[in-house]
Amino acid sequence: MTSPDGDIDGKPCVTIRCQDNSSVGVTFCDRFSFDQDSVHYAIEAWAPGLTARVNEVVAWIWDNDLTTFLEELAAGYRGWDGERTWHTMDRDLAVSAVFRSGGYIGLTWTIRPWRSAAGDWSTSVTTWLEAGEQMSSLASDVRHFLEGERTVLPPG
Repeated sequence: MTSPDGDIDGKPCVTIRCQDNSSVGVTFCDRFSFDQDSVHYAIEAWAPGLTARVNEVVAWIWDNDLTTFLEELAAGYRGWDGERTWHTMDRDLAVSAVFRSGGYIGLTWTIRPWRSAAGDWSTSVTTWLEAGEQMSSLASDVRHFLEGERTVLPPG
């Protein structure tokens, strides 16, 4: 299940909860831009006993688009064999998708801080969504989040 909601400050965010276990999920939040070529955002992942956050994931306008990947998954609602994958240029966010009989798509969200960050950690959570409408809704919600008003922050 996905929900485009606002956080306490009224800022846009998108939350994806696992269909099988709503205590597992990810949230896209805290979007901002320094220029017209990119959007920065944070992604949070959670599961029982786990809470993780990576700040400043970057979506470049010329990059392989996450929303296009999600739309292609939604269009493949009848299923596919194997695993499909996507990642940001910096590999701080990666998504892999598998199709399960019964019409569900498992999205494994892997987050890791930039390679220069101390600790060199990563974590993954898997959310299961219905292949048709829930995937289409997710793609639309993420597109709206990433393409929202591009308020460019002044340097410094």
